[in-house]
Amino acid sequence: MHHRLRCAGLSNDSGSIAVEPPFKFSAALAQAILHASGVDVARATFDPVSGGSINMAYRVGVGDQSFFLKRNRADALPMFEAEADGLAALAAIGAFRIPRVLGCGATDDDAFLLLEHLDLRPLASDEDGLRFAEALAQLHHDTGAHYGWPRDNFIGRTPQINTESDGWARFFILHRLTPQLERARAKGYAGALGRDADALLERVPGLFVDYRPPPSLLHGDLWNGNAAIDDTGRPAIFDPAVYRGDRDADLAMSELFGGFPHSFYVAYRRAWPMAEGYEQRKTLYNLYHVLNHLNLFGRGYLGQAERMVRGLYQELRR
Repeated sequence: MHHRLRCAGLSNDSGSIAVEPPFKFSAALAQAILHASGVDVARATFDPVSGGSINMAYRVGVGDQSFFLKRNRADALPMFEAEADGLAALAAIGAFRIPRVLGCGATDDDAFLLLEHLDLRPLASDEDGLRFAEALAQLHHDTGAHYGWPRDNFIGRTPQINTESDGWARFFILHRLTPQLERARAKGYAGALGRDADALLERVPGLFVDYRPPPSLLHGDLWNGNAAIDDTGRPAIFDPAVYRGDRDADLAMSELFGGFPHSFYVAYRRAWPMAEGYEQRKTLYNLYHVLNHLNLFGRGYLGQAERMVRGLYQELRR
């Protein structure tokens, strides 16, 4: 999802958020956080952190310690559980600084995710790009036997199906593009999505006749707002939508909303050169994210989605 990096710590989720009223938490929520994490927030300070439209987020001060709290309605617990699972998977590789999950749970009214608070800054210098590229190549070299993931998760607040598959093209068609196209049609966004999308899906396997990517561990939502450098100079990532797939999908997403420093792309390609056909695959993979933005945020993304569908279809029919 399109997020904003928070100068106070982590990014949260997509879009923008109105000014948050003073945080009022119940005794039940404080008790649930204490039970899940061992952190007593009964007398904590809560500073709202702006920049997202899905969750409410706070920098939590307990004595001389700081934490990062995400809060939502109780029915958002599966989203937080999936995020915790993804952060744990990324942390296990050791390539990036990942915010440590301290607790996750819900009361009758609220779901929450309590994380380690990190002091972060955006990627800016050539050195930042180089370090981030080396870490990402290390992450992508962690490969599995199947595409997908043992559990479903979320891309923003959209459910993301991860049923494991032995075929990458089949996985991407069935579990990425098709659900987003069905949502778009249900919302009334037909046009070129209706005319060309089905024909495009029929031709997608042709992109992968001679290209069989290994099932790399992916961040899954790798735009520059979910990437940072910590206060020690180490690359950091957060807000994942993890699964195993073509590493090009992460690289493609990194170019979609502003991109990373040029040094990142040079260093990544030096560490692990891209296979022929990346430009076509990039458009295909980013179509998933543009469709998701269309479904979440509305008609402002329709023209871009239509152009991507039409352009890919024209290229693949040649």
